[in-house]
Amino acid sequence: MLIKNVKIYTEDKKFIPGKMAVAGGRFVDPASAAADEVLDGEGCYMIPGLVDIHFHGCVGDDFCDAKEEAIANMAKHEASVGVTSICPATMTLSEEELHSIMKTAGAYTGTEGAKLVGINMEGPFISIKKKGAQAADYIRKCDTELFRKLQEESGGLIKLVDIAPENDGAIDFIRDVKDEVVISIAHTVANYDEASRALAEGASHVTHLYNAMPPLNHREPGVIGAARDDEKCHVELICDGVHIHPSVVRATFAMFGADRIIMISDSMRATGLTDGQYTLGGQDVFVKGPLATLADGTIAGSATDLMGCIRVAVQRMGIPLEDAVGCATMNPAKEIGIYDRCGSIAPGKDADFVLLDEDLNVKAVYVNGKKQV
Repeated sequence: MLIKNVKIYTEDKKFIPGKMAVAGGRFVDPASAAADEVLDGEGCYMIPGLVDIHFHGCVGDDFCDAKEEAIANMAKHEASVGVTSICPATMTLSEEELHSIMKTAGAYTGTEGAKLVGINMEGPFISIKKKGAQAADYIRKCDTELFRKLQEESGGLIKLVDIAPENDGAIDFIRDVKDEVVISIAHTVANYDEASRALAEGASHVTHLYNAMPPLNHREPGVIGAARDDEKCHVELICDGVHIHPSVVRATFAMFGADRIIMISDSMRATGLTDGQYTLGGQDVFVKGPLATLADGTIAGSATDLMGCIRVAVQRMGIPLEDAVGCATMNPAKEIGIYDRCGSIAPGKDADFVLLDEDLNVKAVYVNGKKQV
């Protein structure tokens, strides 16, 4: 298949008018490809399929339901909105539930929709003081043995594990597993020194920056300041228009640079559905528009998919499209070690791509060269 008349997003984060070809489910050099089928892109943007490395669910399903059918339904919906690779997140749940979730993911063989490329283990090694929408009853200290058992059950799918670095045993945990998984600072009250030490020991990621952590203060910079000062650290950003003020999003791009920011949706099961009452991690969540909260008003994930976050970032927050796309494709793919096969449009990589019109509406989605929308 030859895709012509498109503005292709390149690996140096520019849009270049041109054409691309697909054969055998992969991108190939258009100069040497047989034009057995021609797709006229009608001047659309051609971007890599999005990679969401932190979301919980959509269209009524949640990854923590521990059902292969739920993963399949989520994968189909995500692909319909331009997300072609998914790395869903767990919650702070009982050990029994975590084992069930990992075994289910490890057994998943679905081939329709977005590809299951990893798991983001958001709980249970967090701080009760910044638990957010996590269940306090199941919060526990970092446990290397438990993590490795869960990793084994998942078939090696866990790509990120979240910890509160100020907790007892957290630094030892970092030392134990830093070469096995990306370690993220999350749901924490760590100060600057505690966060800096965790980063120096091997943590390299921060979960939903600004949320569930102390704010940036000119005398107490905390996790945010520590992450800014460590050039190897990458940070997640939720650009749904609810979690972070547009001014702070712009400031974050100025402070960190687009290469260190990973856009996520943090979406929960209400995403793609109407307003109403849902659940997240066993707790009731009330959704109205883009806002999802617990009964006490605590924000509980988002009701916006990752493509929606790109639109908000570009159209309402003033982030350049080139930066936003990179933060939702190349950066997350690199972070979880799958950039060799997806995250950019280049010969040899999986033919996962999205066509967007000038208003960033999805016109077509392909996964491995197979049309989804």
